[in-house]
Amino acid sequence: MPTAPALADVTSSDAALRRYLHGLPGVDAVGLEARAATLGTRSVKTSAKAYAIDLAISMIDLTTLEGADTPGKVRALCAKGVRPDPTDRTVPRVAAICVYPDMVATAKEALEGSGIHVASVATAFPAGRASVPVKLADTRDAVAAGADEVDMVIDRGAFLAGRYMQVFEEITAVKDACRRADGGEAAHLKVIFENGELSTYDNIRRASWLAMLAGADFIKTSTGKVAVNATPPNTLLMLEAVRDFHAATGTRVGVKPAGGIRTSKDAIKYLVMVNETLDDAWLDPALFRFGASSLLNDLLMQRQKLSTGRYSGPDYVTVD
Repeated sequence: MPTAPALADVTSSDAALRRYLHGLPGVDAVGLEARAATLGTRSVKTSAKAYAIDLAISMIDLTTLEGADTPGKVRALCAKGVRPDPTDRTVPRVAAICVYPDMVATAKEALEGSGIHVASVATAFPAGRASVPVKLADTRDAVAAGADEVDMVIDRGAFLAGRYMQVFEEITAVKDACRRADGGEAAHLKVIFENGELSTYDNIRRASWLAMLAGADFIKTSTGKVAVNATPPNTLLMLEAVRDFHAATGTRVGVKPAGGIRTSKDAIKYLVMVNETLDDAWLDPALFRFGASSLLNDLLMQRQKLSTGRYSGPDYVTVD
């Protein structure tokens, strides 16, 4: 892979960017899927499982992204994020609450002093079909309302058509829109690929490098709104891209699998992949997140099973 100074040349022109992205090594699909499957069979002992469950809880972006969202629903979700299990104060808080831009102010107020971040989807989520000025206005509105993190969607149509510089420039423009007007720390930018629509592993690798070159703080698998979302192979591929980017630049970029991760068993498989692919720095909410709505309930159920030896009744966790 090129060194950091050489990477600056990669984005100097559309032709240079295209040449670089298409020059990345092709993905061995069979090998990738086999490694992901092998990592998924690793046994995690009881003490390690308890640690992994708490770590997974602390990495959740607890999410509600529905047209029927109300301020009351968002406040209730925030309360759950702060105190996932009201009967057990040792349960860690979640990493963030993720909402639409118009709900950011409500979440920000509800989470004041908790240390939990407010994440907001933006850029005409989930389809991304809007003009760049509209996408930037969407981003600025979220940041002005107090969002600590912005989850943007790339223009998949432009990417699949090979207009890589257009996608690169849009990401950099959204990154710039994440700066706060008062000079405060900019909101972190998560870039969503919608892997299920990128079709090939080679495209996912190219999208990963494109987003990281454009300044993404996190790369994210999916919106959770299509048939194919996070999978072990496509997440492993992104983890490997992050590892290689760090080796080339010294910059650590986070990874967020989202959609379809519903059980503790699934979450622990992803943590094993992180542990086996990257160093310990990524076993931290600052660099790895789960985009989820129902995962937290299963983690709480499994946590209590480890603690008491039995599962609670059906009313132990709230239905979000």
